[in-house]
Amino acid sequence: MLKKEKKLSHLIYENPLISRYASQEMSQIWSAQKKHSTWRRLWVALAESQHEMGLPVTAAQVESLRAAVDDIDFEVAAREEKKRRHDVMAHVHTYGERCPDAQAIIHLGATSCFVTDNSELIMIRESLEQVRKRLVSVIDQLANFAQEYHDLPCLGFTHLQPAQPTTVGKRATLWCYDLILDLEEIEYRLEKLRFRGVKGTTGTQATFLQLFQGDHAKVDELDRRVTEKMGFAERYAVTGQTYSRKVDAQVLSALSGIGQSAHKAGNDVRLLQNRKELEEPFEKHQIGSSAMAYKRNPMRSERMCSLARFAISLTSNAEDTAATQWMERTLDDSANRRLSLPQSFLAIDAVLILYRNIVDGMVVYPKVIEKHLNEELPFMATEEFLMAGVEAGGDRQELHELIRVHSQAAGTQVKVHGGKNDLIERLQKDPAFKDCDLNSALDARKYIGRAPEQVDAFLAEIIEPVRQKYQADLQQSVEDLKV
Repeated sequence: MLKKEKKLSHLIYENPLISRYASQEMSQIWSAQKKHSTWRRLWVALAESQHEMGLPVTAAQVESLRAAVDDIDFEVAAREEKKRRHDVMAHVHTYGERCPDAQAIIHLGATSCFVTDNSELIMIRESLEQVRKRLVSVIDQLANFAQEYHDLPCLGFTHLQPAQPTTVGKRATLWCYDLILDLEEIEYRLEKLRFRGVKGTTGTQATFLQLFQGDHAKVDELDRRVTEKMGFAERYAVTGQTYSRKVDAQVLSALSGIGQSAHKAGNDVRLLQNRKELEEPFEKHQIGSSAMAYKRNPMRSERMCSLARFAISLTSNAEDTAATQWMERTLDDSANRRLSLPQSFLAIDAVLILYRNIVDGMVVYPKVIEKHLNEELPFMATEEFLMAGVEAGGDRQELHELIRVHSQAAGTQVKVHGGKNDLIERLQKDPAFKDCDLNSALDARKYIGRAPEQVDAFLAEIIEPVRQKYQADLQQSVEDLKV
């Protein structure tokens, strides 16, 4: 049977997020076993609370249900769903077959969203916690990278044009701070995530009010008890049949934020690898191209950007779903959310695995960085040249014009003739600068401002508190890429 299933798996589509990219931990959170075991845990919590509050549910029935939480016959469930065309009722009957003594009280007073929505909120919470762990891990490793290269000067860019120098470490803090902002957003979403609770068919709790013979306090107490048994401190204040789909939109927006940060950093790495200043890990037997054997393509960064873009695109699904709900609920959210919720988490999980892998093995080439910086440095040092000329007795306006003319001539030498930047030589030959020490102006460290100090302050003020708060998460092992 196992061999047959293995053969068949090659004949049908498999989601590459599961088979190629995401972790087993995240995949398991969104598995059928996890989902339907959580449904059963919810039914146990409901039955147990109803028993405690005097409804006709016995302790023996509760224990019977509890003993079978993970014992799910998925073949029976599939058969029931095919017959009933309703997944929740299919699992009610499957559970009832397994626990015939408790069959009569399963799902008592509840609507389908009692199990579907509440279980999804539980899975969202666990997934956010998993994302937070990975996020902290990447932040920590990026911070180590920033520390190592905090004072290595490199060419800065604005508009992708050479600009004032920065340092390799300072650039890494920009990537890292984006993730810090994402971490704050994930923490906020976890803090604000609540339980749907026991709300009934349209959110009015009418069936539970009937069960408790009009006792409003008992209905609220039932809601509170089930909420606490499932590990939540708070419930959403009001719901329709579902919790507000705005919650999904907010969660997927937070995941999109991580995708945006990773995509930005991934693009930077790809551009810097093109310049041969920095390189993502490249394994001994890795092949860059099937045709061009010499190539070292940045496949990890490209894959990270690709998956990040997919996660970003899913945000609009949640936004559209929230916007198009009708009255107390409509079912056109269901099929969409079965895709968009798990796949958003799986994609971002994969993105963060890739990000950590890239940072762990990042290679920096200081000599190439220095070469590129020196090619542009004469242009950036022109203000220093101007001040040196004035100190030597020159006229500021006349010197400015001379520098402008010589700079354009040097630019022509570089761009038209493919030569080197000879601005220094041109200025040294100009009588107006004969008494100036121009070479001393070509020390790149003169132009990096407070970049090294900014890195040090960032690590001390921003990173260290994160490390202290999530110390346990930083001890997790780094996963190898699946492919």
